[in-house]
Amino acid sequence: MADHRARRMVVWLLGLAICAYLAICALLYLQQRRLIYYPQFTRVAPAQTDFAFRRPDAVLRGWVVNPGQRDAVLYFGGNAESVEDNRDAFARWLPTHTVYLVAYRGYGASDGEPSEAALFADALALHDDVARRHPAGRIAIAGRSLGSGVATYVATERDAEELVLVTPFDSLVAVAQSHYPVFPVRLLLKDRYDSAARLPGYGGNLLVLRAGRDTVVPPAHTDRLLASFKGRARVVDFPRAGHDDLSTDPAYWPAIRDFLAPAD
Repeated sequence: MADHRARRMVVWLLGLAICAYLAICALLYLQQRRLIYYPQFTRVAPAQTDFAFRRPDAVLRGWVVNPGQRDAVLYFGGNAESVEDNRDAFARWLPTHTVYLVAYRGYGASDGEPSEAALFADALALHDDVARRHPAGRIAIAGRSLGSGVATYVATERDAEELVLVTPFDSLVAVAQSHYPVFPVRLLLKDRYDSAARLPGYGGNLLVLRAGRDTVVPPAHTDRLLASFKGRARVVDFPRAGHDDLSTDPAYWPAIRDFLAPAD
């Protein structure tokens, strides 16, 4: 009788564990975009911006640095980044470029809700608008963290001669799976940002800034992305930097400036 009760208890506990596991999987699936995007930390009033770009279902807003230059940089930020915080640095280090810092939909003062499909469509439309504003110039694409996935997509869909990727990853699926190894992230994730599959289609110049102590995007994921690239990349290592403090390194902005310096 005791053995029978023990077996029943084991089966009951096993069933409870399976139910709990499936419940967590369901929660991860339903709440996944809240775990990817953090626009709540970036919201500002529209009056604080100086640039607006209309989409069919939303208005994207942001900032323009160094207006009136021939060449331009289109910058895509991280998943919790207030892109306007980069204005002074871009003004100082890239005085020969007009820099567009436009918040993702749902971020800053932009309308809408973020998703991979929406961010990709917005980014292409924004690139095309910037290209019309700079008909005789070069349009460089830059992205940090999550923005590296957006930047890679734009660079492979449009004619971009320079691509700057800061703490980039091979795919969001791979990074998420490494953070949640006991869950089937590869089956659950909708927004995949598979840069390693796209980067082989890019034929321009590539700069990668890699943080050696990055625990959000471990360097191995950056290395896998680089392994997918068919060209030669300029890689600048910051062995003591983490994911969030990379840009405070004295070598960070000079690396971007030198890479994007106008040809003589």
